[in-house]
Amino acid sequence: MNTDLPYGPVQDDLAQVEAALDALRDVDFPPMVEMLNLVLAKGGKRLRPALSLLAGKFGHYKLDLLVPLAASIELLHTATLVHDDVIDNAATRRGRPTANSVFHNTTTVMLGDYMFAHAANFVARTGNIRVIRLFSHTLMTIARGEIGQDMTAYDTRQTVRHYLQRIAGKTASLFATACEGGAIVAEANQDRVEGLRSYGYNLGMAFQIVDDILDFVGDEEEMGKPVGSDLMQGTLTLPSLLLLDRYPKDNPIPNLFARSRRRQEYLSQAVEMIRQSDIPQESYEMARSFGEKAQEALAALPRNPARRALGHIVAYVLERRS
Repeated sequence: MNTDLPYGPVQDDLAQVEAALDALRDVDFPPMVEMLNLVLAKGGKRLRPALSLLAGKFGHYKLDLLVPLAASIELLHTATLVHDDVIDNAATRRGRPTANSVFHNTTTVMLGDYMFAHAANFVARTGNIRVIRLFSHTLMTIARGEIGQDMTAYDTRQTVRHYLQRIAGKTASLFATACEGGAIVAEANQDRVEGLRSYGYNLGMAFQIVDDILDFVGDEEEMGKPVGSDLMQGTLTLPSLLLLDRYPKDNPIPNLFARSRRRQEYLSQAVEMIRQSDIPQESYEMARSFGEKAQEALAALPRNPARRALGHIVAYVLERRS
């Protein structure tokens, strides 16, 4: 597990979340064990489960209930990535082979379904109907976001507003649920629940925007995927939308989306145009604005080590390079 992140008072407790995820591999079916070993490999940041535990510090810190919640959040996140990789036909993720590159697509889809079911089982262990409903609603929101992304692939008529709506459902909703769910399980008062949800939502928006910037300006080795991979899959993100807006004529993106034989050439042109412009800086400004909103949401919470850790996480998200 990555220990470079500022998880403060819950750093040691994350080991229990890891143990809960490890227990999934204890099944008498070797192919399933092999698949789970691949997708649940240690070394991830475990950011989302850490948020659930930190949110629990603003109420009654019930680790026996927070651990299954945190595990459900991580498993839900990982299951969506498994399905994403099938849709995108991705060969690697974070430098490791994807499940669909090792196994059949049909098998990999079923693996994702299996993980969704286990995530629901984990959240049911909280015994909190409010959290269970929140989990269900979040899964629907993520699915809508993914469907929206798939339905608008290769469509240059999208706007920044459409993009923000899409990442709110696809990414920010799970960050918000991680924080809100932790606060609910801890029986925090409603003001704290709402403050933590706002923090999680804005952190998630900042996280995804930075992720989308790094898809153009990041290092392939650090990122574990080719530069411009989102654009190659027909997904317009903030930098590419700004490029389309800035250069309505002689823009390589429509040519790329036309699926011509020169796709790699057009992709390279788009990446270089973005890198040589101030578009990355403009995109970072939007990410920072969401980061500031996340910090503002923390301002109403009690000053404690968890609040400090959540503040440090905002800085990490904005400064990360992979």
